[in-house]
Amino acid sequence: MEQMIPDMDPHDMIMTYHEETKHHFGRYARSPGYMDWANQPNPFRRFDGAPLIRLPLLPPDSDPMSPQYDALYDANSVDTQPVTIRTISRFFEYALALSAWKQAGTTRWALRCNPSSGNLHPTEGYLIAGTIPGLESGPGVYHYAPREHGLEQRATFAEEIFPTLMNNYPSDAFVVGLTSIHWREAWKYGERAFRYCQHDVGHAIGAIRIAAATLGWNMLLLDDQSDDEIEMLLGLNRKEDFVGAEPEAPDCIAVVFPNTWKPSHTPPLALDATVLNRVWNPLWVGKANRLSRDPVFPWSIIDAVSVASRRGAIDTRAIHPNDDTQSHGRVGGSHTQESPLSAGQIIRQRRSAVAFDGTTSISMESFFTMLARVVPHAERSLVSRPMPWDAVPWEPSIHLAIFVHRVVGVTPGLYVLVRDLNKLDVLKQSFHSHFPWQSTAQTPKGFPLFLLEEGDAQECAARVSCGQDIAGMSAFSLGMIAEFEPMLRKYGPSFYPRLFWETGMIGQVLYLEAEAAGVRATGIGCFFDDPVHQLLGISNRAFQSLYHFTTGGAVDDSRLTTLPAYDDERCTG
Repeated sequence: MEQMIPDMDPHDMIMTYHEETKHHFGRYARSPGYMDWANQPNPFRRFDGAPLIRLPLLPPDSDPMSPQYDALYDANSVDTQPVTIRTISRFFEYALALSAWKQAGTTRWALRCNPSSGNLHPTEGYLIAGTIPGLESGPGVYHYAPREHGLEQRATFAEEIFPTLMNNYPSDAFVVGLTSIHWREAWKYGERAFRYCQHDVGHAIGAIRIAAATLGWNMLLLDDQSDDEIEMLLGLNRKEDFVGAEPEAPDCIAVVFPNTWKPSHTPPLALDATVLNRVWNPLWVGKANRLSRDPVFPWSIIDAVSVASRRGAIDTRAIHPNDDTQSHGRVGGSHTQESPLSAGQIIRQRRSAVAFDGTTSISMESFFTMLARVVPHAERSLVSRPMPWDAVPWEPSIHLAIFVHRVVGVTPGLYVLVRDLNKLDVLKQSFHSHFPWQSTAQTPKGFPLFLLEEGDAQECAARVSCGQDIAGMSAFSLGMIAEFEPMLRKYGPSFYPRLFWETGMIGQVLYLEAEAAGVRATGIGCFFDDPVHQLLGISNRAFQSLYHFTTGGAVDDSRLTTLPAYDDERCTG
């Protein structure tokens, strides 16, 4: 039965939601308790009446838009491509498109390049752009339709509007937006669904940033934009366009621009609200389709936490770190192993593993390469952070508690990866006092990985991950530990979703890194929150576990058939 939610302060509402939606050994968070298959939401949103522009389907490795995977982490090694309908097509393909269809008997379902909890895909993508060569529909607001790999033109506006709106960015920059349909996750997961929607936003942010890197483009989250302004930009505030349809909640917008534009400092993290309010008056078309047959079940706690975590115009304090803040700088040591595969191959073949074999090991080189890619190096200037961490303007807030099972040359046990060494002391104070925090002989010099406890952690890892074998049968698994209440006190309730976004970005990087290493990965949203904290010694809400993840040798289901993502006549060389 759903809980009645009283009115309360936004910070208190966040804390109430987080506590109420924890899983415990003796009680799971509230959910429907069964699968109402007849009312399963459609995974594809469309806007009836909005013109659909089908994007060209490009060959898998057409040059020059298919750099080597490892080149993405060296911004100077990928040539900057012009913004055209072909490059926009590639951008959305690598970010949010279908990657394949799976079929079992007569049942068929789509997989996408951006992962999703339960493959339910609550995240919707948008484009706001001026004139793009080859896109004859002109300046407008577009909704991305992944099943058709096309752009639905939701709105049009005059040619001069976009340059005015983008006056702080180069002329060939454009804006992408992300929204969530909470019902898609709540249909299966109930009250915990808001968490999973935010994970998926993080996955999508990571996927978009990586897709941009394949084209020699950069991306920056416009994190000072209020939710009201995002709703206005994307048309989400047009209630008449969502009559009878499940609503979309605003998540974020980001600006995408060429790597050749080198600002000396972080540009404004919002489109100018004064300009926006003065010039933004597009002509809108299209009505949102209904996704479920019957009215959605109301989860009032999701609505309440969504309202409590909204980013308001008065809550646009620049949360990006100051350049004069002390930093430990970059981690040291040589710990990278190159992949021979192209970025496109890695992105398209990414899958979420459903089972692991319990025998596959990964090399020490692969292990440290994976971990190195998720460390932002704690740089205080966004322009010097590595991809994809240059896309988000806040200080690293997530650290990894890692269960090492099968990594050649690395002692099995419980480790912590400290993603910002400025937080090392507070982590030590919050964890069990008997942990030695050792830097092992195998750890590259200066690398922020610390051994807490030696031993076989397979059973423990599975037990705290809701008893799921995938956490113990892998090469390694981990819990993403967030700096929690202090960050919410510092930056406000709107930082709550952003903590999950950061976990999703970490997950997206690890998904691709696993593919590059010849193994597979999967996110784990079901875990026992407080037992994880007890394992580490966390006794308050200074730190909280937000997301689990696991990597190893996948066991494929031979009953499933894999089919192409798209099968039509649009392929062009």
